[in-house]
Amino acid sequence: MAGLEGVEQPRRHKGATAARWSPAVEDERALRALESRGSPADAEVRLPSRPESAGTARRLAQVVILRQWGLSPKMAEDVVLLVSELVGNAVRHTGARVFGLRMRRRRGWIRIEVRDPSRGLPCLMPVQEMDLGGRGLFLVDTLADRWGVDLWPRGKTTWFEMRVADR
Repeated sequence: MAGLEGVEQPRRHKGATAARWSPAVEDERALRALESRGSPADAEVRLPSRPESAGTARRLAQVVILRQWGLSPKMAEDVVLLVSELVGNAVRHTGARVFGLRMRRRRGWIRIEVRDPSRGLPCLMPVQEMDLGGRGLFLVDTLADRWGVDLWPRGKTTWFEMRVADR
């Protein structure tokens, strides 16, 4: 998963099952992240450009999707995965000290943005079955309804949008 390089993964022990992220389970750390950082649905949340910030960004996205916007656990799972990929790219490839996360909702759509100070464009690479890396934008391209990059005088915003059913 993007943004988790160098982070030790849980080891499987005989007879034990590995803990798996579940969007349906209340995540106290997600609520604490929302309290301390603010909601990316209200304003851009700036996070340090470190691998562990991917976890914070995932938690913030989870809380916004499930609690603030009341969307489905499946939508939360997809958004969390794609946020992780965009954050991983910002952390790994931009050399930035911080990046910004912003989430927006309008009728029928949600939009998630990751802003960084680099003007280097992300590149959608062809993916082979046995590739161990380089799948981030492939996943974004596959799961999102649309995605793109907005260049600014000082950096860029990489974003994706997904359709949602309005109640």
